Amino acid sequence: MKFTWEELEENKKKFSVVDRIRSTNHAWRGIGILLRTTHNAWVHIFFGFFAVYLGFTLNISGVEWAIIVLAIGLVVVAEAFNTAIEIDIDLTSPDYHPYARDTKDMASGAVLLMTIVAGIVGLIIFGPKVLALLY
Repeated sequence: MKFTWEELEENKKKFSVVDRIRSTNHAWRGIGILLRTTHNAWVHIFFGFFAVYLGFTLNISGVEWAIIVLAIGLVVVAEAFNTAIEIDIDLTSPDYHPYARDTKDMASGAVLLMTIVAGIVGLIIFGPKVLALLY
């Protein structure tokens, strides 16, 4: 079905700050689905809180905080995308299909890669500080 520019313009709503704020309900619902259905998200959140605890304990710098927060956020966002992809694949390909499997495996592989990168970031930032405390 094609629309003319005039029809599209007629159907556009005027910008409303209230409508933009209300639309965040969908995003909050998505975060709730992530937390209710994805056990690995809780593991990522636990390690995120652990990194924040270490950051306060070891008095990391502002730049280090920014990098740690970015790494934590990217892991959680990767997990959210992975969950969204898995939900979509389950809906669109309820029967086994090798491409569906490949898609799910690649999405979870992306989470694994981001988790490894975040772990390396943690080792780079926290490793020297922990070693300095031990020796």
